Amino acid sequence: MEILVCARRVPDTSENEIQLNSAGNDIERDDLVYSINEPDNYAVEEALQIVAKSGGNVTVATVGTDEDEEILRREMAMGANQGVLLSDGAFNGSDGKGIATVLKGFVQKKKFDLVLTGVQAEDGGAQVGGMLAAMLDYPFASLVNSIEVLDGNKLKISREIEGGNREMSEIDLPCVLSIQTGINEPRYVGMRGIRQVASLEIPTYSASDLGVDTASVGEAAANVKRDDYFVPVLGKGAEILQGSNEEIADKLIELLKAKGGLQ
Repeated sequence: MEILVCARRVPDTSENEIQLNSAGNDIERDDLVYSINEPDNYAVEEALQIVAKSGGNVTVATVGTDEDEEILRREMAMGANQGVLLSDGAFNGSDGKGIATVLKGFVQKKKFDLVLTGVQAEDGGAQVGGMLAAMLDYPFASLVNSIEVLDGNKLKISREIEGGNREMSEIDLPCVLSIQTGINEPRYVGMRGIRQVASLEIPTYSASDLGVDTASVGEAAANVKRDDYFVPVLGKGAEILQGSNEEIADKLIELLKAKGGLQ
């Protein structure tokens, strides 16, 4: 099975103190530490586990610049067969639809059986997987938390739905799935593995290579634009209840009554 995982490089919130820039129209990016979008890492691990059982190859692709090669090499060190960079100045400023358009060009060029994305981007929304599936006219499922290969043309999947329940479905290949965090335990990647892939070539595809109309991507084509950034007002924080279990329970009931949570 040929599997494509769509990955994204994002600011690492555990390593950075996010601040607005002086103009107030973006975050300050000069000294940020970046890493792979966490949900995408789960998607790569799931692809590797599928291939280990059923055979095939895993390709990881990202839309970005040369700086984004670092996450491709990390996922190759994790076990992916190939990393691919989709890079063109025309892609700069693309919204979710623009990114999905670029990915569509690559999927159609290579003909993958299964396309995986993370459930959402930590610095954006959760729309790319669904948009990509719609553009390709592929079946789509989101919030996927288990995958079983039934045969060469069908998967059995479960989705996380409201109330902690799971929805079981069968879905035909080729398809697009957005992977929920917690579906697996991504394997550790050490420095030795990263060094082993450090010199491997990362193929780069431009808009012309992918057959992408530059008028359909980039900032000019974006229908979603960021108008403003702000830092939320700091709240008063949590109230710590002291006392025995019984005393705490009584205080909690009184608070709920006072706040309208109980009648």
